[in-house]
Amino acid sequence: FPDLKKEAPRIQFGKIDVTHQHDLRKEFNIQAFPTVKFFVNGSREDPIDCKGKLDSVEVFCETARDVPEMPFGMTASEDICANYGVVTAVGYGKPVGEFFRLYINFIGADVESFVSQTSVKIFDVPVENHILLFTPTNSETFSEIYENYQSAAAEFRGKILFVLVDTNEARNGRIFEYFRIRDIDVPAVRILNLTSEAKYKMPADEVTMENLKEFCQSYLNGKAKQHLSSEEIPQDWDKTPVKVLVGKNFNSIIFNKTMNVFVMFYAPWSHECRKLLLIWDELGEQYKSHKDVMIAKIDVTANDLLSVGLDRYPFFTLFPAGPQHQVRSCWGRLDYTKLENAAESGGENN
Repeated sequence: FPDLKKEAPRIQFGKIDVTHQHDLRKEFNIQAFPTVKFFVNGSREDPIDCKGKLDSVEVFCETARDVPEMPFGMTASEDICANYGVVTAVGYGKPVGEFFRLYINFIGADVESFVSQTSVKIFDVPVENHILLFTPTNSETFSEIYENYQSAAAEFRGKILFVLVDTNEARNGRIFEYFRIRDIDVPAVRILNLTSEAKYKMPADEVTMENLKEFCQSYLNGKAKQHLSSEEIPQDWDKTPVKVLVGKNFNSIIFNKTMNVFVMFYAPWSHECRKLLLIWDELGEQYKSHKDVMIAKIDVTANDLLSVGLDRYPFFTLFPAGPQHQVRSCWGRLDYTKLENAAESGGENN
């Protein structure tokens, strides 16, 4: 594995002599040698089998199935390959939360324009603090706003990366979704910390030099308040077997003294989430009459949460009543029985 260690330093490699470790050989059904298995996030359930030499297309398709939260695509376009310097390789775009690495081109010394296909990767720069201005570049007020933005950028060079996002550019749709920016919100200014993925909203509505400087300095001084988006609480949120949680009612519901709350964190666009939502509805039906168990769900693409760290979808967490039991999370390949057993556990370690 020496070469692999160099290529993938964040992955731990190990080996087992199953002629002596009979229990492990039986547990993982080792029939041939050598056998290679890939364990994700320390879970020993359903490791990914590495089957040796496979056709590159087969490997690519299998990986796409095993990692549903990551969009995969193929291209035979010579122009695209030439643009990204691809000869014979598979390119990987690392996500920041649900926000994928997109690209920029330079339009000045201090401000960069956000578009989806150009030559420089915006998130490969060493500055972890990014401020983004969302505005249509053809608006009557653009020249004045942009001049203020450039002036502020010069003062925070090296500390905050200033980015311009043209809201008329259709290819920027994913970044609008990530920051929950609507048409009525623009012009809008947000700061994103790439390390913590925390987002901050400029309190002032007007994009002036003074407001931008105050916002940036407040952020750098650690005084800016993190911006958490939330849907409005539905009037019928508790009228269905699976209760509907949003950012505004999440903490008050899950942290209570009398009820175990089992929550599914899902993304509507995820195929795996859509499949498990059907099973989740069945579980909700089973527990709808229970007074001490609540089955709930929350759309993580529309609601920001501080109390729960999420790195995949779907994600299931049981929040037991009171402080005496441990919060328990479920992931991997789940079915009705596994989810039911988790609900029955009440947060107690078995």
